[in-house]
Amino acid sequence: MRHGRVSQRFDSPTDHRLAMFRNLVTDLLKHEQIRTTEAKAKAIRPLAEKMITLGKKGGVPNRRRVAGYVFDSDIVHKVFDELGPRYAGRPGGYTRIVKLGPRLGDGAPVVQLELV
Repeated sequence: MRHGRVSQRFDSPTDHRLAMFRNLVTDLLKHEQIRTTEAKAKAIRPLAEKMITLGKKGGVPNRRRVAGYVFDSDIVHKVFDELGPRYAGRPGGYTRIVKLGPRLGDGAPVVQLELV
């Protein structure tokens, strides 16, 4: 049973799944849009929005939390110097999911996750 479960397991060990989430969030914040499967996009959407919210709040503890999650220190500066001020007047909902259709190899639904 999946009582209290927040995210899917993606048929991988926990450390691999969490590293994949960190990679996807880092790439999304770096390129401001990524193409991935619908399930992965729905799984990382709240994580990416949390990073932007921390960037809006500012401060050293929030900067350390973002630095502990994303893999690139340049992305930390981008979150606090560009993305935080950009979304200062927006109360949430920083990402958009656009469906692109099925993937040719296995038919998995592919989406584009982008910053609004």
